[in-house]
Amino acid sequence: MNTRGLALALVAVLLATSGCSLFRSGDSAPTPALERTTLRVGVANPIDTAPLRIAVAAGDFRRAGLNVDLVELGPADGPAELTSGRLDVTFGSDVSLFRAAGTGTALQLQGEAYASGENTIALVTLPGSDYTKPTDKKSPKIAVDAPDDLGALTAGSVLATAGVDRGRIRYVTRPFDQMPEALQSGAADAALMVEPFITRAEKELGAQILADGSSGATLGFPASSYAATGAFAQTNPHVLAVFRRVLTQAQLAAADPAKVRDALPTFSDIDATTAALIALGSYPTTLSATRLQRVADLMHTAGRLSNRLDVQSMLPAEDQP
Repeated sequence: MNTRGLALALVAVLLATSGCSLFRSGDSAPTPALERTTLRVGVANPIDTAPLRIAVAAGDFRRAGLNVDLVELGPADGPAELTSGRLDVTFGSDVSLFRAAGTGTALQLQGEAYASGENTIALVTLPGSDYTKPTDKKSPKIAVDAPDDLGALTAGSVLATAGVDRGRIRYVTRPFDQMPEALQSGAADAALMVEPFITRAEKELGAQILADGSSGATLGFPASSYAATGAFAQTNPHVLAVFRRVLTQAQLAAADPAKVRDALPTFSDIDATTAALIALGSYPTTLSATRLQRVADLMHTAGRLSNRLDVQSMLPAEDQP
């Protein structure tokens, strides 16, 4: 055998004896099988849930082996839909999720949805109102969408910071689209609105912002998250891990506000002009117990949680320290 032939023979022997181990050393661990291939996910506020909706429409979850069915919550309570088994994961305001957890519903958070930004949530009045500073009224009537959710918590915090006695605030419950009527009729002195209702009221009625809801104790405040029941999380860890991974990628993409503004008219009643004008908050890409604890602690301070809630205990094991 000539020199070249001998060399080729030696290479063949080396590959035969060590090739498998060489190639296998770079192999990744096998992907765990998903416990299910479909998740029913409750959604509501289109701005808060924009990244998730965009990712579902783009097929990002399908490419990861997961079919996500979005279920519009409407007036339904997300945590209640979870415990009834009608949903696997739900969107909800952090206040509503923590209230449910505080009253005994075992929940595991799957991702933060939205955090407030400048004037994304605000106390609003109409032109000609005699309510021009938060302290102008000692016992103001404030329109909120629910008496025990994020709006009331935010309004109470902002007014209390300004010097208003929290106990003297009178809350008037109205859907967001009926708040301008409550202001016009005098049923409310100010309304705690969110986008796109703030922008609509400014465009159509010349509404004015009395106080930015994202200020003081509620500056950059966590607004909403996604959660599953503890029981569902325990039996479906792999499918929820995929959900969290794709959701994180979607939240990262939403750092470009143009993507959110362009997409909003495709899945909501927010027209392109309003979408271009609304104030946008941020879309967190991590589950932060420290950040979310701010909500739970403010709820406790305001008497909306009877006991202090440990948010860290609601995070998946991978997000535990």
